[in-house]
Order: sequence, then structure tokens, then C-alpha cells
Amino acid sequence: MSRRLAAALLVASISLVACKGTPDANATATPVTVQLGPEGIAVAQMTTLASGPILSGTLVADRTAQIRAEVPGSVLQVLRDPGAVVAAGTSLAKIDDRAISDVFLSARSGLAAAEAAADLAARELARAEKLGAAGAIAERDLENARRADLVAKTAQYDARARLAQAQKQVDATNVLTPYAGIVSERFVNPGDVVAPGAPLFVVVDPATMKLEAAIPAEQLATVRVGAPVRFAVTGYPGRTFEGRIASINPAADPQTRQVRLSVKIPNAGNRLVAGLFAEGRVAANARETLTLPAAAIDQRGLSPAVLRLRGGVTEKVEVTLGARDQATDRLEITKGLAAGDTVLVGAALGIAPGTPLQVRAAGDSTPRGN
Repeated sequence: MSRRLAAALLVASISLVACKGTPDANATATPVTVQLGPEGIAVAQMTTLASGPILSGTLVADRTAQIRAEVPGSVLQVLRDPGAVVAAGTSLAKIDDRAISDVFLSARSGLAAAEAAADLAARELARAEKLGAAGAIAERDLENARRADLVAKTAQYDARARLAQAQKQVDATNVLTPYAGIVSERFVNPGDVVAPGAPLFVVVDPATMKLEAAIPAEQLATVRVGAPVRFAVTGYPGRTFEGRIASINPAADPQTRQVRLSVKIPNAGNRLVAGLFAEGRVAANARETLTLPAAAIDQRGLSPAVLRLRGGVTEKVEVTLGARDQATDRLEITKGLAAGDTVLVGAALGIAPGTPLQVRAAGDSTPRGN
């Protein structure tokens, strides 16, 4: 029970006891009006109720890059820290490239020599073929010229490959982000000596989050790729997020008889972060229906009931319940209420029927009645 509501009920109880002093006092006493804050009421609303499987799990970023060193060397600079927002191709760190630059220069010189040798061999072959056509050289000399040209061209290709590899290593000394995102982890500091494969950074793309979940094999017929899923996420009370099933595993787990599926959730404004717990339901057989929070239903009697506020006075109303949405913890009301009806929730259900009651608007000290 909230502190405000408890105080209101206490005032009401004291006032009622005071009114019992004499029969004449009872005859003229005015019923005590209870004041209640907006947290103690709920309004019956038409909402979307789904009957698909419930999904739950921890959110992860759809794309996560484990950035590792591709070349050995000493880390000269670290340019980004965790939390930094980066564009694709942003430089995160620089590794000493002096030794690699020497290899690159050697490879470039090797290519120049190989190209010169290939050019010479090509000219010699052209000359030999011209002489061969005139019958001025032996066939063996012509074959030797062809063989020398082939060897020179092969050496040229090898030299180009070595230069390309050396260029790739030089480029790798400038550690870049593969795509836009946020730096979530950093494992190096300036002066660290790293080897190929050493972890440097983790970059996540928060634009799309992903939930990996599992459903019983018996419910597989109720889901499909592309089906919408509505979620409640820890840290965002009262808010609903929507995603879609991106993939369904074609095989069930032989031990649990469950099928894993993946849901992708657009993350507008990067509000969601990896690690939050999410629970939702596949929107299968979704329909618009009248619902209330489960906390508004009193199920202690033979029939479920609510305390409706009408004309500023509480009244007990029996209701008929339908399906329950586990993701939002709302119950379908099939009979007894209409959209827009105001009912009491939680501890306020302890107020007796027939009690005058006024509801204060949020941030307003002026009460109002329904």
C-alpha cells in the first residue's frame, strides 16, 4: 500500500469512528471522502491482445565486432575510449609501422625489378618469334625465349602479390572500425606490444537489437519468420517495443524439445542497450479487446470483481475474464465493464464499496471525482 493511500484510509477510519459517538451524530454524519493519487487507478482500454508464444531473454546487439590486431607491433596511440560513437572507418588506434614499412619498401623494389625483367623477357620473346618466323633461329632457342618470358611473368605476379600483402599490413597498423557503432570495450593502452590476433576493441552497432529465445516445439505452428513480437523491457516500465522474428532454427533441441528463434528489434534513438532483460509475446492471432492491468482484478471471491469509480463513489462490479497477456500483465474483460471505466488497483482494492472517493491528477493537489 502506498504511503499516500494508507494515510487517506487512516483518515477515513478515524473520521468514521468519530461519527459513531451518538445516534444523533450518525443520523447527520456525512460520509468521509477518500482522496487517492493517480497511481491507485487504471482505465479500461481497448488494447491489442496476442495469444502467441511468450519469449524472454537478454538483449544483445545484432552486430558486434571483435576487433583484433592483424600485425605485430607496439601500440603508439589509442584514439577512442568506451562509449565513443564512431562512424565506419574511424581510426581507433595506431600500431608502430616501421618494421612493416621496411617490408613494404622491399616489396615495392622487388616489384619494380620483376616488372623490368618481365618487360625484357617480353621483348626477347617478340624478337625470337620474329626470327623464328624467318627461320633465322633454332626451334630450341624460341622455346627457351618462351620459357623465360613465362618465368618472368610469374615472378612479376608473385612480386605484385607480395607488395599487396605488404600494403595490407601497413594499412592494418591503422586500426579502423568496420561499421558505425559505439565502442563498448577497449583492451589496449599506448605502449602495449600486441601480436596478431590480440583483442583490441569491441564495437557494437546499436541500431538493431536481437533477442535469442526458445519456444516449445508444440507451439512452432504459431510462429513464422516476419511475425511481429511485442516486448516489455526492464528499465522502461509501461513501454512496449516491437520487433520481428528474423530466423527460426530448423531443428529442435533433442533434450528440451524446444526450437530456438531470433528476433530483431529496431532501436530508434539507441534507447535499448545490450544486457537488458526483455519479455514479450509473438503477436499471433492478435485482436483488439478490452483489458485491465491484472492488479485491478480482485479474485479473492467466488467471482472476479473490480472496484469501479462512478459518480465519485466506489462500486463493486463482477467481471468476466478472458485471455491474459503475460508480456504486459493485462487481462481481457469480456463482460462487466466498458472502455473508459475507471477502476481501483493494487492496495486501493481494500477500500469498501460505496466509499466517496476523489482522484488527484498527477502534479495537482485538486481532487476530482468520476
